[in-house]
Amino acid sequence: MESHKTTFPALLLATCKRPSFALLFLLFTLLTFLSLHLPVRPVWLLAAPHPPPHPTTCASFFRHVPPRKVVLSIQDFGGVGDGTTSNTESFRRAIQYMQRFQNRGGGQLNIPAGTWLTGSFNLTSNFTLFLQHGAVILASQDPKEWPIIEALPSYGRGRERLGGRHISLIHGNGISNVVITGLNGTVDGQGKMWWELWWNRTLEHTRGHLLELMNSDNVLISNLTFRNSPFWTIHPVYCRNVVIKGMTILAPLNAPNTDGIDPDSSSNVCIEDNYIESGDDLVAIKSGWDQYGITVAHPCTNIIVRRISGTTPTCSGVGIGSEMSGGISNITIENLHVWDSAAGVRIKSDKGRGGYVANVSISDIRMERVKIPIRFSRGSNDHPDDGWDPKAVPIFKDIFISNVVSINSTKAPVLEGVEGSSFEGLCFKNITLHGVALSTRWRCEYVSGFATEVFPVPCLELRNNSYSSWCSPS
Repeated sequence: MESHKTTFPALLLATCKRPSFALLFLLFTLLTFLSLHLPVRPVWLLAAPHPPPHPTTCASFFRHVPPRKVVLSIQDFGGVGDGTTSNTESFRRAIQYMQRFQNRGGGQLNIPAGTWLTGSFNLTSNFTLFLQHGAVILASQDPKEWPIIEALPSYGRGRERLGGRHISLIHGNGISNVVITGLNGTVDGQGKMWWELWWNRTLEHTRGHLLELMNSDNVLISNLTFRNSPFWTIHPVYCRNVVIKGMTILAPLNAPNTDGIDPDSSSNVCIEDNYIESGDDLVAIKSGWDQYGITVAHPCTNIIVRRISGTTPTCSGVGIGSEMSGGISNITIENLHVWDSAAGVRIKSDKGRGGYVANVSISDIRMERVKIPIRFSRGSNDHPDDGWDPKAVPIFKDIFISNVVSINSTKAPVLEGVEGSSFEGLCFKNITLHGVALSTRWRCEYVSGFATEVFPVPCLELRNNSYSSWCSPS
């Protein structure tokens, strides 16, 4: 007689028809395990089916330069990388030697691993400063090694104090075809001493930048870490064709006026793929201060700011102004990621500034825990001297802001124009601010424009139908 054997499928089927408590508990345990250990998205969705396209870049603003003919190390000029020996004279001798090759194939100064203490030094044309992995250029804390130089013509005085200003740690004036790069080496400004002078109100002259280039052309700054700048970190002024790419810029979040990158009265500036933490704006676009900026009339134009991420608890991700007296135009800001900051995008001005801000495109902005995502502000009430003209009011025209998402915002946008000025042609499109109450309203004054696909509901000043044709849903 053939034995009756119960097969596993039959047993499973019978069990499913009469589920037991033990089986239900087993299934519940299995589902719980899977939910905790498998990714939120299925594995086949985690990888893109096709590699992403090459990101848009403005790096072509920098014209390619051939390899330098002469390559030497700071050690060839007596440099000692022990962190305590002063290398100021070694850097100055090295740059002076490299000047011989400006028109003979150019020179490159390599900074090997080590900590190289130095005061300020000036760069030269057709030159590369290359920091190897593990190399640290450490700024001297002796103010005498940061000499006083003349104020910028478009500012009329030091930005913080009357008279001249301290030179930057790395400086260049009237140079071209310059590369400052490396294998993620570091330039450390040791700014705490300077911040304390500011906090204690004992600062005699305006603090120096970590890197300032004046009247220069065709500059590449890339693949380095800049930290602890005494003042604004990277400041190209009266320059053209500048690319700042792949940089990490760090300062304590309470360090005063430690802006990340400030293009000033410059043209064709590309700022992309940078990470910034600072005590002031991550990026600030400027063009001179009150009557001095108006007189010099050197605008900041054709500036691209792209794929910037970072945080600043007191200021904005990208700021325009408030020093904008020479004019600012043709600005593109896109793919910005800002968190735990006072503002995402901010345009600053005031009476006495004069100048203009025109043709600005701001798009694809992502924010988390940003207090005021979009802000136009006035009332800084800082002027170089008593010669400023209260009748000099700025002009704002054609500012397009789109595709903005802010999570955990606390306030709606604040748009404060300047009384007597022209603030027209504003377009706000596809903007969503999560976290604000339904009753929250935009605060607007002395502005005019149009808004569509915006939450929360915009102010009446942004319902001007004369702008609706070019600020309409696509």
